[in-house]
Amino acid sequence: MKIAILNGPNLNLLGTREPDVYGNKGFDDYFSNLQSFYPNIKLTYFQSNVEGELISEIQRIGFDFDGIVLNAAAYTHTSVGIGDAIKAISAPVVEVHISNTFAREDFRHTSFITPNAKGLILGFGLDVYRLAVESFLEKS
Repeated sequence: MKIAILNGPNLNLLGTREPDVYGNKGFDDYFSNLQSFYPNIKLTYFQSNVEGELISEIQRIGFDFDGIVLNAAAYTHTSVGIGDAIKAISAPVVEVHISNTFAREDFRHTSFITPNAKGLILGFGLDVYRLAVESFLEKS
């Protein structure tokens, strides 16, 4: 099984950016732990602050991977292009957000990702990524 995690703008600053909202742990350390927790899954990680790079990555992997975990960050609320890219691919996408976006500013209550996603997980800190990976595993 191949699952990609894609992070959008400013998530490269996790661990230092607004720790009261996003916590004080960097994503690289979290990702290493996630890989060790799922040794039988090929987990890849891509982060960009550039909308077009995220769209290109979605298109590049969107027909070969079993799932995509996407935290489009601020682009969630502004990018019709990312929403359209998700609609165009065959891999299911789970949208994630570290914080509870519905407990924040009103503009964060709208997502161009959610209508095209398999599901939405938010508000559980970095654990949203693990929960999203779990959503792709077959239940016995």
